[in-house]
Amino acid sequence: MAPPPGPYSGTSTLALVARASAFSIGLVYGSLKLKYLKAKAHSQKKAEAKAHH
Repeated sequence: MAPPPGPYSGTSTLALVARASAFSIGLVYGSLKLKYLKAKAHSQKKAEAKAHH
């Protein structure tokens, strides 16, 4: 895919910064979501264990 014409071609600093920040936001979001899902699964297991006793 060719970069769009104009000042914001793929090599501009702004594009690089935008890409880097989007990437870091994605990483942060992903790790938070993973933590949340793990905690949720953990509490479900606890509840199941309680129900069995």
